[in-house]
Amino acid sequence: MISQYLDAAMRKAHYERIDDPEPFYGEIRECRGVWATGTTLKECRETLLETLEGWLLLSLQKGLPVPALDGISLAAPEPTEVHG
Repeated sequence: MISQYLDAAMRKAHYERIDDPEPFYGEIRECRGVWATGTTLKECRETLLETLEGWLLLSLQKGLPVPALDGISLAAPEPTEVHG
């Protein structure tokens, strides 16, 4: 399910050229704060995917909302009580 979410998010990525030493900029607007730069478009895409993965794991760990993409919803599991 996570790999399908990552694929859906990367399909929504927008790229542009910017005036910067790393002239390729990419972002996934649906995932607030997920952006990357690179010296090549390939490098930018790879960095964007790494950024997305970290953002997703941190969001789930902290119980932050993760937007549904292409009908795929992810949420952190509810905490369970441990009796001992």
